[in-house]
This record gives sequence, structure tokens and C-alpha cells, in this order.
Amino acid sequence: MADDLASRFLGTGWTFPPTFSRVLASVEMSSDDANIQQCLRVLFGTAIAERLMLASYGTNLRLRVFDALTATLENEIRTAVQKAILNWEPRIDVISIDITQQSPLDGRLDISIDYLVRKTNARSNLVYPYYLSEATTALPPT
Repeated sequence: MADDLASRFLGTGWTFPPTFSRVLASVEMSSDDANIQQCLRVLFGTAIAERLMLASYGTNLRLRVFDALTATLENEIRTAVQKAILNWEPRIDVISIDITQQSPLDGRLDISIDYLVRKTNARSNLVYPYYLSEATTALPPT
């Protein structure tokens, strides 16, 4: 009974990206912590006002793609992520959010989120790779 209640609270939803099974003629589903992590990735990858019916859903991380990495930018990213989780992911409590620069030449930041699943008190974490230089390609050889 307790496991059923925890399962209902944690939820089940479509996998992301959506995957379909021809054999079962259905959509593949995810649940528990896998579903939470997939929902967080969708939340961070969605721009505010991108969804017409939920205009405040998402983060404005895309607007920061070409900004220089400074302490101010780190704090703004941390605040945006924390606010989005607070507003849109009621199943978890954030323990910490760390931002580390992984590859300066590639413009990659890793946003590491340590969180506690409220219903099960299970700690988990997610590393979301965020690229500051989006859609770049290598220069052709001369």
C-alpha cells in the first residue's frame, strides 16, 4: 500500500523523447526518479512563454547562451533553475545547485542539482549540460 502511494505521488509519464512501441501499440512510460529527471530536463530545455497554455513554464537559460561566464551569470542561472524547480517540480526539494565550467573552449557548463525526493526521502542528482556557444561549427580547413 505504501509503495503504491509513493508510486502515485512520484507519477508516471511519457518518456522523453517520446518513444513508441509498435508491438504493444503504445507509448513507453517512465516512472519514479527516471520520470523526475526527464521532467527536469524538459523544464530546463523549455523557454518561458514557449508553451502557450503554461506561459510561465520553463527557464530563460537560452537567453544566456552568448553571455560571458561571470559570477553574476552563475548566480542568475542558479536562481532561474531553483525558481523553475520550486514552481514546477513539487516532487523534490533542492539541496544544492552547483555550476562548473567543464570545457571553456566548447562553452560548456554543467549544472549539477542535488535533490531529495519528498515522498521517499531518497537523495538523487542530475547533471544538466548547458552550452554557452550554441549551434557552433568548426571552421572549414584553409
